[in-house]
Amino acid sequence: MLTYPETLDYLFALHRFGVKLGLEAITNLLHRLNHPQRKYATLHIGGTNGKGSSAAMVAAMLQAGGYRVGLYTSPHLIDFRERIRVQDEDISEADVCELTARIGQVAEPFGALTFFEFTTAMAFQYFLDQNIDIAVVEVGLGGRYDATNVLDSLGVLITGIGFDHEMYLGPTLQAIAGEKAGIIHHPVPVVLGQMPDTLHPIFEERALAHHAPVYRYGADFFCSKSHQTEFTYRGLRDTIPSLHTNLLGRHQWHNAGCALALLESATTQQFPLSVDAIKYGLQHVYWKGRLEIVQHDPMIILDGAHNSLGAQVLFDFLQSQLHDCPDRKIILILGMMQDKNHAEYLQILLPLIGSLIVTQPHMNRAATVDELQQAVPPGNINICAIADPWEAYCQARQRARLTDLICVTGSLFLVGEILQHLSCPPSPMSHD
Repeated sequence: MLTYPETLDYLFALHRFGVKLGLEAITNLLHRLNHPQRKYATLHIGGTNGKGSSAAMVAAMLQAGGYRVGLYTSPHLIDFRERIRVQDEDISEADVCELTARIGQVAEPFGALTFFEFTTAMAFQYFLDQNIDIAVVEVGLGGRYDATNVLDSLGVLITGIGFDHEMYLGPTLQAIAGEKAGIIHHPVPVVLGQMPDTLHPIFEERALAHHAPVYRYGADFFCSKSHQTEFTYRGLRDTIPSLHTNLLGRHQWHNAGCALALLESATTQQFPLSVDAIKYGLQHVYWKGRLEIVQHDPMIILDGAHNSLGAQVLFDFLQSQLHDCPDRKIILILGMMQDKNHAEYLQILLPLIGSLIVTQPHMNRAATVDELQQAVPPGNINICAIADPWEAYCQARQRARLTDLICVTGSLFLVGEILQHLSCPPSPMSHD
């Protein structure tokens, strides 16, 4: 059997097969594994932004209710093992090696699998091996042809729709919504987060064709502020006051509402939860790299926002931090992938920024510092280009006063690279 580093080299080498839209390969592989994903309950979560946070909340509440829960998300920030979790614990290195060998023996004669197809099969098999009660599964890309779209789930959540991965999903919000609606293919509850009203018919028509009930944020359920840091969930049947979550940002109230509506509509009979379990789960959920404060004085925030929706959420949070400390200056460390809209992203955030450092994550798909500089509109912003992310971070630390705020953003891969330097010994980085 390969060592863990050798196993990661094998898995990451599968990136050479790129992104392959279609379910034939994953379906054949899972058939040869005797369909592990059919032997426990599942919940399926898609959308453009917020699906990872919502999935983490759903898993945390179910776990607080006493159930054994698997969580499959992507990408990872530091270590591959973050993608596959049971009871809030990453899959072990030994299990990654053993499952890679086991699945490789089944898969190898039947053609090339992509990285995501292989790791999705690994997650489903691991959850069976771990005797879970329920798995919370985040869509990787889109929905209709995503490798996770082989589930007969208890319910579906689509957190929202925005521009992202247009190369694969289409150039319009309608096209993107159509792809993401593809995870609706059974008569189970469908929960929709906030999105433009013009997109609702796309999901509702798809749901109607499969006799699936639809519940919309703002119409059938919502969350409202009840105190400075408290919110109230007004749901399909239940109203739950005095809720807290340690995930920062008002947008997390929306994600919590979507998570609660999914549980309320899809799992109440099979996996009932007490109000205490709901409150405990929300209050103790943790999701790395999303408005994560890693230090105070100066405040250092890591946020994986990489599109205009994420930039707007980040803007709202940073604006609140300036309001709390008027003398504060924001130093933004920005690294993005080439296929993102750099100018649109910067246009949202620049009004708040005192100093901008552009950098380049160590990935083939990363935009160069020159490309990012070209996206900055003419003005008085202080711009510095430092190609190495850790050098950029150290430069920001030298510049910052104790009252200032340093924000690392633009890509989860950049956030992961900085987190790795801050907290973990070196390990292979993701390249998906």
